Amino acid sequence: MKENPNREDREELKELIRQYQNLKQGRSHAFLEEDSFERIIDYFDDKDDLDEALSATETGLEQFPYSSQLMIKKADLLLAARKYAQALEILEVAGLYDSSDVNLYILKTDAYLALDQQPKAVELLEAALQLFDGEERLDLLFELADVYDDYEEFDKVFDCLKLLLLDEPNNEEALYKICFWTDFTGRNEESIKLHQDIIDEFPYNEIAWFNLAAAYQGLKLYEKAIDAYQYAVAIDEKFDYAYRNMGDAYLRLRKYKDAIEVLEKVLELSRPEYVIYEAIGHCFHRMGNFAQARFHYKKAVHLNPDDSKLHYKIGVTYMLEDQWQSAVKHLENAMRIHRNIPDYNLAMGECKMNLLQFKDAIISFGNVVRSKPRNTAGWDALIRCLFKAEYFEEAMEQCLAALKATDGKPVFIFYYSAALFSSGKTKEGILQLETAMSKAPKLLKKFVALNPGILQNNQVVDVLARYKKGKKI
Repeated sequence: MKENPNREDREELKELIRQYQNLKQGRSHAFLEEDSFERIIDYFDDKDDLDEALSATETGLEQFPYSSQLMIKKADLLLAARKYAQALEILEVAGLYDSSDVNLYILKTDAYLALDQQPKAVELLEAALQLFDGEERLDLLFELADVYDDYEEFDKVFDCLKLLLLDEPNNEEALYKICFWTDFTGRNEESIKLHQDIIDEFPYNEIAWFNLAAAYQGLKLYEKAIDAYQYAVAIDEKFDYAYRNMGDAYLRLRKYKDAIEVLEKVLELSRPEYVIYEAIGHCFHRMGNFAQARFHYKKAVHLNPDDSKLHYKIGVTYMLEDQWQSAVKHLENAMRIHRNIPDYNLAMGECKMNLLQFKDAIISFGNVVRSKPRNTAGWDALIRCLFKAEYFEEAMEQCLAALKATDGKPVFIFYYSAALFSSGKTKEGILQLETAMSKAPKLLKKFVALNPGILQNNQVVDVLARYKKGKKI
């Protein structure tokens, strides 16, 4: 038994290089076999000495002029040197001596692609698929899939990977790749059938179970997806991506406790990621546990401090607990990163309004209205704020502006009516209230919310009574 085969290999290679140098310099040397030249070429190639590697192929071909293997080596090096046409020429010659080497077709494909001749690459590989089987056929299918990817024939990428898996159902590389391309092409039904067949033959293939689950998830069949993910993690209990996707499926089903459980498993199995903490925070948020939601959002912020959305979400949890000043602090953090996002300004305005800082609130709501003038939320908040501040004349002006910007949304007719009443213009207020009731009586509650005391006004009560009886004015 050899005690140190690696050392012996190194010594043997060192001797080959010495003999090669002797040959080049015209000194006495041992005879170098064809495979010796291949080792010498690989040695220089591994050292990134492209010129010396090419020189070694030239010397080797002088000794063995009909060696298709040395020609293929030379073509590979010419491709690395971006001499694509020269590489094709030598590959044509190599093919005359031996057309059974799969590398011949793969290197020709690389040359055609480099020369932007994708149709030739496709034609070559499709023809070559008829000549090979086993591992060589799989190599060609992978190569053809890459060509179709480069050519943006994405459905054909899927087709190649499907063929590959029909030949070798347990090929991990193909299984991982087809999961992505299933999602990209939307061919979920085909993926389900393919992976069900694989699982029937190989029931302990966790990647096939994962791909089956992902295809169900792509069709929004979340219950079936969860079942398949559970098989995947039963086979491989450390399959963190299965837990991750299962968490997303539970989220879609609004099963937040289950989602938290599997997402926490992801944190156990892999490096902490802000998106996982954010997702767990979202679950607690939807469950009404705002303290735990904040805890996890803050963990996410620690890992990704430049994500303004995370700061905003923390602020929202404080808002939901009426902790307005704490909310302002985190909204300010969000707005330092992205100042003009309407949702951030809307939230800041709500906080400032509840802190009775009306001028600041009006500025924030004004920013929302300017950035999204057709959206009702900004106008609604701005007008409510003007009412709270008792700026009734300004409220009337903004109601008219809102009606113009939103193509006459009835809610702003109600608000206009309320502003008129608050400004002492009762007759006009009644007319606007009648108009609003004729268009959208269900929005009356928003009118009352602005000024609950309005129901003490007999004229208002009369209008509402007539509508209650179904008498249109």
